[in-house]
Amino acid sequence: MVLNRKKVECLLWVKEEILPQVEEFKYLRVLFTSEGRMEQEIDRRIGAASAVMRTLHWSVVVKRELSQKVKLSIYQSTFIPTLTYEGHDPKVMTERTRSRVQTAKMSFLRRVAGLSLRDRVRSSAIREELGVELLLLRFERSQMRWLGHLVRMPPGRLPGEVFRACPSVGRPPGRPRTRWRDYVSRLAWERLGIPADELEEVAGEREVWASLLRLLPPRPDPG
Repeated sequence: MVLNRKKVECLLWVKEEILPQVEEFKYLRVLFTSEGRMEQEIDRRIGAASAVMRTLHWSVVVKRELSQKVKLSIYQSTFIPTLTYEGHDPKVMTERTRSRVQTAKMSFLRRVAGLSLRDRVRSSAIREELGVELLLLRFERSQMRWLGHLVRMPPGRLPGEVFRACPSVGRPPGRPRTRWRDYVSRLAWERLGIPADELEEVAGEREVWASLLRLLPPRPDPG
């Protein structure tokens, strides 16, 4: 697979055979595309999580004999890992992506609470009643925790070198994509008030950074 905005043909020979070039490739349960976008992977995760919810709907989610505690335990151990595949959260999340992931999560929680959209109960009220943390807050902690790992990596480690690298070639025409470094720097400024020029210094202190992430407040809830 060739990572490029435009389709590029690349002939790769192994002895006498040309390896087939593909537009998408799944590695460690994550779908990568030749354009480098994550929309298809997000769609796949939401579809898989929805399938889990449909499977568990009658046997778990709306089953009156099961307590909310049991349902939430299944939610944390089955639904959330399927939706997020934790460990692969450090990506640029657009507002559309945030909204879709949050909607998928609340669809499950509303059913656990015995509510529907027609009841017109705010998502924040449902989460407070069930004692569930905002999923996007978990994403942000994961992303900024990974930032701390990158900053503290010794020279020569590939992930750290990629994080610090500045492309020397000109970018193609069109609206530039948001680099993960710029995205997480803006996230740290918006959520923790840390300016970009001080970010690496603060994130480089393991205990200080960990304490800041533990105290990370939730975003204002739109619904």
